[in-house]
Amino acid sequence: MLTGLIIIFLFVLFLPFISKVVEENLEIFLFFMGVLAVFISQVYTEALFFKAAIAPINIAIAVFIAGVLFKWFQRGLQNSVVYVSERVPFWFFIFFTVIFLGLISSVITAIIAALILVLITSSLTLHRRSLLIFVVLSCFSIGLGASLTPIGEPLSTIAISKLNEDFFFLINLVGKEILIALLFFGLLAAILVKPPSQTDKFSKMGQNEAEGYGEISIRSLKIYFFVMGLTFLGAGFEPLINQYLINLTPSALYWINMLSAVLDNATLAAAEISPSMSDQTIQAILLGLLISGGMLVPGNIPNIIAAGKLNITSKEWAKIGLPIGLVCMLAFFIVLLFIQ
Repeated sequence: MLTGLIIIFLFVLFLPFISKVVEENLEIFLFFMGVLAVFISQVYTEALFFKAAIAPINIAIAVFIAGVLFKWFQRGLQNSVVYVSERVPFWFFIFFTVIFLGLISSVITAIIAALILVLITSSLTLHRRSLLIFVVLSCFSIGLGASLTPIGEPLSTIAISKLNEDFFFLINLVGKEILIALLFFGLLAAILVKPPSQTDKFSKMGQNEAEGYGEISIRSLKIYFFVMGLTFLGAGFEPLINQYLINLTPSALYWINMLSAVLDNATLAAAEISPSMSDQTIQAILLGLLISGGMLVPGNIPNIIAAGKLNITSKEWAKIGLPIGLVCMLAFFIVLLFIQ
């Protein structure tokens, strides 16, 4: 079992970078890897199947509805974004947007925040490099910000449920660290994201054509299988997590939780977090999961939504996401050492 799961993990980690077929069909690939992991671990049950089949429904519906609304109101929304971006300093617009998306995601959910990001990005005629930086940093921000409340994303919901804590527990536990991270992402974006040149503006005119309903439906279906695959993948790896990871030190868990760059961080949180743990240990686990979730495309739902809609490849994402994620991981690890 151990060998099979390690092979699956390596496939999930590396194949999107070396196979164009896998890259173009990432959601379906992860679905099949999840199914394979479940059968290798011998944890398949009808209950697991129904859980995996039901869990993605709301997300897929939200993506479909948002795609239709985007199609209907795209022109007016794009004009509004362009109007605002041209009447405030561009660096401030980028800085404010990255931070705002992170904070608002804890209220409107990470999925809706990611769809708003896609709308804003599609309305700006950014150079490709600037677009990549803006999207990756915004998804880091959304992934962290959504964890501040139990309604923002599955990880925070599971954490509050397992710990039997109140609505504001996570804000009190990791709110300060997350706010610092959001400010960092905002500042970094303000520095690195360059305003579009006149050449960029003219070269991209007429390219933001509305999607057809078929394209919207296919993307929603892909999201459905992606989330279903992550559910299977998490369940398949859970025996391995329970056997080898649960009793490790907070520092070790912090770095091992970089697995959430590939695996579902909500599943890892469900397996690792216990009410018997100290606040410092829970803090280390959560920060490790949340930061590394932005490193690669499969690490978080906002990543896969933005990458799919904006045609960002796994290689493009990793070139930006991995260095930024590693710097943040190291910085917060040093902070956690002093706290402990």
